[in-house]
Amino acid sequence: MDHADVERLQQRHPAWRLLRAGNAPLVLTFLGRFFVEDNNGAVGASTLAAALDDELYALNALDPAAPRYPKPAAEYLEDWAHADAGWLRRFYPLGSDEVHYDATPAFEKAYAWATGLVVRPFVGTESRLHTAFGLLRQIVHGAETDPEARLAELQKRREEINREIADVAAGNVTVLGPTALRDRYQQFAATARDLLSDFREVEENFRGLDRAARERIATWEGSKGDLLAELVGSRADINASDQGRSFQAFHDFLLSEARQDELADLLERVQRLEQVEADRRLEKVHHDWSEAAERTQRTVRQISEQLRRFLEDQVWLENRRVLALIRQVEAAALASRDRSPAIGLDVDEPGVGIVLPFERPLYDARPAARVDSLLDPEAQAEVDMSALFGQPFVDQARLADNIRSAVPAGSSALLSDIVGVYPVEQGAAEVVGYLALADEDLQVSVDEHDEAFIDYARGEAARRMRMPKVTVSRR
Repeated sequence: MDHADVERLQQRHPAWRLLRAGNAPLVLTFLGRFFVEDNNGAVGASTLAAALDDELYALNALDPAAPRYPKPAAEYLEDWAHADAGWLRRFYPLGSDEVHYDATPAFEKAYAWATGLVVRPFVGTESRLHTAFGLLRQIVHGAETDPEARLAELQKRREEINREIADVAAGNVTVLGPTALRDRYQQFAATARDLLSDFREVEENFRGLDRAARERIATWEGSKGDLLAELVGSRADINASDQGRSFQAFHDFLLSEARQDELADLLERVQRLEQVEADRRLEKVHHDWSEAAERTQRTVRQISEQLRRFLEDQVWLENRRVLALIRQVEAAALASRDRSPAIGLDVDEPGVGIVLPFERPLYDARPAARVDSLLDPEAQAEVDMSALFGQPFVDQARLADNIRSAVPAGSSALLSDIVGVYPVEQGAAEVVGYLALADEDLQVSVDEHDEAFIDYARGEAARRMRMPKVTVSRR
């Protein structure tokens, strides 16, 4: 950064303003404990004001003659949420008439910097070196395209695991010492808290995209189709961005039941170690991660909700326009009722068809069908549930990898040719999965004027699908 960048941050960034504020100790201690340490999301003004009132009472009780913080708690919250401060976000959530508050990413940055100034009795470096080395290894080998090099690395790792297995089988068990355990636990605790802080910043970025979509809708003067195409493209850009992909991968990893059970078991076993001073707040940190991720997902869903409201408003406006046109037609007909047309009236039909009422069929009441949904215990015990739990899942990431392997960058190929290289394994659902790909480097186009045939096997029977010609291109 140059001098102008630092000067601009000093004048405009809310985190810098907080560090210069006169009541910074109160803001950092109270909001840091409520939102960061306890991982609370957005709360009502009454709940937050009650907690702050207790904090102010305890601080002012130290010197009753000259209280340090004389204003009411509600006024402090309004000051901290003002545009000149920017440490709290003040808003009305959907379906609630009470003001809610939430901490901003700027406050998180200031609080993280302030807590970093505290002198730590132990600063570990070994675990961070191992983490950096492991990340470099993942980057290098994850980007390796040579199969021989990948196989050599896997063989090397297998030999290391085999040696470790042989040592353990021989009774030579190497355990980490107390210093190494404290080092690694310190890094885990810092990473866990940083994740919660990053979620708030990701949520703020997604909220900015949602705000931009709302502004676009409010000022749009073109056709509805063009606006929908732009907004749907923006939603696809969110999912396809680096931030969106990383967040979705994290969310999918965290939603795995096996991963959650493993995390809970590991956290419980770490808390029982006598060599580390375990932080009790981290015992349920995976639940805090899930709650923070859900808040972020809720922000992303607001964009889709805004699209739905826009469509409903447009339908209502169009219906009003149709009714206005009908009223104009009726008024014009009434105005010209007593005046005969000047040039006459041509009628295509010489007469009007007449349908007598008794020519219509009479109403036939159908007898009510009796449905017995209860099964006897013997029939219930013989129900085959395998079909319910055996639903196929089409992995679109695998389909995208198939296309990237078969189609060079900057070229295109027919879907029927790609399926010839990578046969269809899951029937028509897999073919539809190809059509639904929305990766930023892939483009699927359909030619309605031509058709193609795709052969696939379903069980032991061979099937053929006739569909429009589909072309897949790589950018």
